[in-house]
Amino acid sequence: MKNVDMRIDKKTRTLTITVDLSTDCGESKSGKSIIIASTEGNVELQGELVGEFEEELVGVFVGLNVYRKKYEWL
Repeated sequence: MKNVDMRIDKKTRTLTITVDLSTDCGESKSGKSIIIASTEGNVELQGELVGEFEEELVGVFVGLNVYRKKYEWL
């Protein structure tokens, strides 16, 4: 993952995704956008992130892309 932090609040059972919007992770493959954050495809919630909720979250995925358009002025 690039510039993505995910946390699960055990009390409220909510997923919080944090992205630093000031970060520049480079151009997209097409070169039309600047990537700010990405999970680089769909990722399954698992491991330390889910902890005691592992059984409840089997098969839950997150796919995130945050980007801005790249403008080239003539």
